[in-house]
Amino acid sequence: MKIAILGSGGREHALAFALSKSKKLKKIYCIPGNAGTSEVAKNVNIDLNNFNKVYKFLANENIKFVVVGPEKPLVEGIVDYLEKFNIKVFGPNKLSSQLEGSKIFTKNLCQKYKIPTAKFGVFKKKREAIKFLKSSNYPIVIKADNLASGKGVYICKSKTQSEKAVEEIFNGKFGVAKNILIEEFLEGEEMSYFIISDGNTFKTFGTAQDHKRVGEQDTGKNTGGMGAYSPSRLINNKLENKILKKIIMPTLKGLSDMGTKYKGFLYAGLMIINDEPFLIEYNVRMGDPECQTIIPTLKTDLLKILFACANEKLKETKIEWINKMSLCVVLCSNGYPDSYQKDIKINNFDTIKLDSNNYLFHAGTKKIGNSVYSNGGRVLNFVSLSKNLLNARKKIHNNLKKLNWIKGFFRKDIAFKVIKK
Repeated sequence: MKIAILGSGGREHALAFALSKSKKLKKIYCIPGNAGTSEVAKNVNIDLNNFNKVYKFLANENIKFVVVGPEKPLVEGIVDYLEKFNIKVFGPNKLSSQLEGSKIFTKNLCQKYKIPTAKFGVFKKKREAIKFLKSSNYPIVIKADNLASGKGVYICKSKTQSEKAVEEIFNGKFGVAKNILIEEFLEGEEMSYFIISDGNTFKTFGTAQDHKRVGEQDTGKNTGGMGAYSPSRLINNKLENKILKKIIMPTLKGLSDMGTKYKGFLYAGLMIINDEPFLIEYNVRMGDPECQTIIPTLKTDLLKILFACANEKLKETKIEWINKMSLCVVLCSNGYPDSYQKDIKINNFDTIKLDSNNYLFHAGTKKIGNSVYSNGGRVLNFVSLSKNLLNARKKIHNNLKKLNWIKGFFRKDIAFKVIKK
């Protein structure tokens, strides 16, 4: 089977790496890919915003199965577009993808199906939002309604901070914002919860705890994710049953009532408060870096699972996991998440020890000749599997020391809530 993966980040490298091990595979293409995906797939430089060009390439190469990594093409309807040409696609359609594409869509669904979430208000005009903030209790959460690559969320501790957040969102910091969401601040501990669905059947697909803040001890600005560990320290059978019954199942029913089936990965960002789950937001794909953290613990052939989903045969597919914990640390360009340099050469890859427990996934990288250069804020993902998270972290830090990329930085405390020194 020939397949194409759409995307260029660490998530897509992790997916390509896992899919490349399948006996069912003939060839992988990655559109557009990165320096890492080029080791296991053929990179094809096509703009993912140009659906017609993507389709023409797939048709010319007779590729009949596509895996979509990032959220933007999903939200913009690439699944619907390609399925018109009888191409099987792993990923949710445009309507289902509004779970991530519009926070207000999701909040309204939560309201209708009594899914536990923070109380909220929707504002179309800047002056209305600022007027509301004058009588609000703090801290308060302010969100851009549209896609913002995980960065369009403000936790504001004062009226001054909140007014600045409203100004930035309505002034287009995260693209055109027609609406703004203001919601109550929920105080608890976050958890990432994943399922995989074929539209009729769903199965759980791991848990993780992401570290979104740029600084140690979860301080500083929000990022796309500085690292993660899996499974989450919070998960247990009782909590999982609550998540499924109160959040996942009502969501899938809501979409079904709208006349659509959810197919693909679904990522619930949760806040756990006194052993009760509350939905913060949905993502309609694997998380990044959670994907890089979870996928290496998968024992079952990933291509078999994804193809079964696309053909609505997930019920017949058994998913098995390696019984180890996983930890991921993201190496970032200096300056991230603000301005940073690109096109900086990265050396010493030959010094890094990789094996069945230690992995390196590329994110913001590109190849020029035989050399690798930085091409983004989040550059490399180091992953280690172990029975012990402290041991996993030590192995990663050892590899980072060997790489010795002085133009980058990383958080040294990933999984600090679990690893007690």
